Amino acid sequence: MSKITTRMKRHVRHVLKDENPTIWVGKDNITPQLIGEIEKQLQKNKMVKVRVLPAALLDENTAQAIAANAAEQTDSALVEVRGHVFILFRKRKAVESEEIQREKK
Repeated sequence: MSKITTRMKRHVRHVLKDENPTIWVGKDNITPQLIGEIEKQLQKNKMVKVRVLPAALLDENTAQAIAANAAEQTDSALVEVRGHVFILFRKRKAVESEEIQREKK
């Protein structure tokens, strides 16, 4: 997981406080498709808000455990877990953005 400062955590929470979650974790928990979508949104927006549906919590999982697993798999920082909603943050990867710019030319 990447590091994030307290000041940056406050900023990310402030930006996303009125936003609805853009990704939902269902009964299948963390799937490769879900990780791919989180990666895509992190690359585009640097931050993502995720809701864990009650069906995902049936297998003795907690929202905290699911959030930590998602943060580890996406190499992002876990900003906050509040109830069944968590926020991930990651700085954009410079290498990937350079490749995208080359492809556009």
